[in-house]
Amino acid sequence: MKNNSVKKITGVAILIAIEAVLQIIGNYVTLGPISLNLALIPIALGSIMYGPLAGALLGLINGVVVLFAPSTQGLFLVYAPVGTVFTCLLKCTIAGLVSGLVYKLISKKNELVAVIVASLLVPVINTGLFALASMTIILKAVKEAQNILNVSNMNYYKFLFLIFIGWNFIFEFAITASLSPTVYKVMKIVRKEE
Repeated sequence: MKNNSVKKITGVAILIAIEAVLQIIGNYVTLGPISLNLALIPIALGSIMYGPLAGALLGLINGVVVLFAPSTQGLFLVYAPVGTVFTCLLKCTIAGLVSGLVYKLISKKNELVAVIVASLLVPVINTGLFALASMTIILKAVKEAQNILNVSNMNYYKFLFLIFIGWNFIFEFAITASLSPTVYKVMKIVRKEE
């Protein structure tokens, strides 16, 4: 029993390190308007492999790192400080928690389906909560981003969902959906060989 606890703590710690590095890279590496955010993968993996609390912890770490991102510091914290902190700390924390709970529920019937659904939930919940916050508690910051990008004549919701969120969500969803189940299968094989 003690050996399993050490393995779990070690596994979560490794995923936290990977999470932080991937989020930092994602803060600075972009393809046009798309930030290369691979940091949702460790959240999905942690929630699948180590449970909902591990997923929530990884999501919280993601939120802390996002708070130090240049776009967060230069725009969101300036125009909506409380809403930004609240949004950053909760969106991925909730995504990791829910992903882990759903995995536990579905894995009893079909583990592969559980892995896929849990992996897909992370970007969906993360983006969904960001969209909700963008329409409420960080509205002022997103409207300022719209002005900075010189598209203030565009309908706010069109800007929010097509430009501000759209491509990033599609990228995060596709990457997380394709890589999380694959990485999970590899990690399962490695675990069996230990």
